[in-house]
Amino acid sequence: MSKILVTGASGFLGSVISSILVKSQHTLTSIGISETDDIKCNLASSVPNIKTDFDWLIHIAGKAHTVPKNQQESADFFRINFEGTKNLIQGLEQSGKRPQSIIFISSVAVYGLESGENIDERMPLLGTTPYALSKIQAENFLLEWCSKNKVILGILRPSLIAGKNPPGNLGAMINGINTGKYFRIGNGSARKSILMAEDVAHLIPKLSELGGIFNVCDDYNPSLAELEEIISTQLKKKVPRSIPYLAAKSLALIGDIAGKRFPINSNKLDKLTKSLTFSNTRAKQTLNWEPMDVLKNFKIN
Repeated sequence: MSKILVTGASGFLGSVISSILVKSQHTLTSIGISETDDIKCNLASSVPNIKTDFDWLIHIAGKAHTVPKNQQESADFFRINFEGTKNLIQGLEQSGKRPQSIIFISSVAVYGLESGENIDERMPLLGTTPYALSKIQAENFLLEWCSKNKVILGILRPSLIAGKNPPGNLGAMINGINTGKYFRIGNGSARKSILMAEDVAHLIPKLSELGGIFNVCDDYNPSLAELEEIISTQLKKKVPRSIPYLAAKSLALIGDIAGKRFPINSNKLDKLTKSLTFSNTRAKQTLNWEPMDVLKNFKIN
C-alpha cells in the first residue's frame, strides 16, 4: 500500500476520496487549515513544512462553486488555486522529497464551454472565468514541473460531481427543490455529464501509475428532469413546477439588468436549458475504468 500526501481532505470531494483510500489500507497525511489536518498550512499564503515520506501527492484543495462579485473575489481564485499549487510544490522542493506521482483535480470548466456534446480532451482550453483560468494555470505549472523533475502527473477533469450533500449547482438544486423555490424550465430536457464522487478515488491507483489527462463522468448523461425527479423522490417533495421557456427568458432579461440578487439571468438560463456533456472514453480505455451509474447510486444525504 502507498503513503499519500493529500490536500483538501476535509472538503466534499476530498473527504470521500480520503475515506475510500484509507479503507484500502493506504496511509494518508493531510495538509490544510482544518483541525483534522496533519500538517497545518494555508496553501494560499504559506509554504508547507513537509517532513513525512510519501509516494503520491493528491492535490484536491481549491476554490470553486462561487461566482466572484468583485475583483478581490476574482483574485481569490488565483491565490488559492494557482498560488496555492505553487506553494505546495515549493514545500516539496524545500523538503527535498519527490513523489512518484502527483494527481491534480482540475475541472471541465477549463474548456470554457456552456454547451456542447461529447467533448473530449482534444478540445482547447478556452475558459475565461477566474475559476477556469486559475485551474488552467495550475495545470500548466504542474505539467512543466513534473516533466522537469520526472514525476508522473495525472490530471482529472471531473464533470458535475454527485454525492452526499454536494456543493455547487447540484447542491443549489437540492436546496431549491427542498424549499419549493426551484422551477423546471420547459421540459427539463437539457443533459449534463455527472460523476459519483467515489469514482475519483477508484481512478487514483491506476492514474498514479500511468499519468495523463482525463475527463471523468458517467457513461449516461441524465437530463435535468431526471435529476429533479430523483432528488424530489428522496426529499419526498413534488416534482418542481415548470415555467415556459419564453417566460423564463423574459425573467432572465430582467435579471441581466437587476443584478446578482435576482434569481435568474441569461447565463443561468443557458445552463438550465442547454446540454453540456463530455466524453469519458479516454479514461475508460486507458485506466480500465467503469464508472458508477449515477442515477442508481446518487443519495443526497
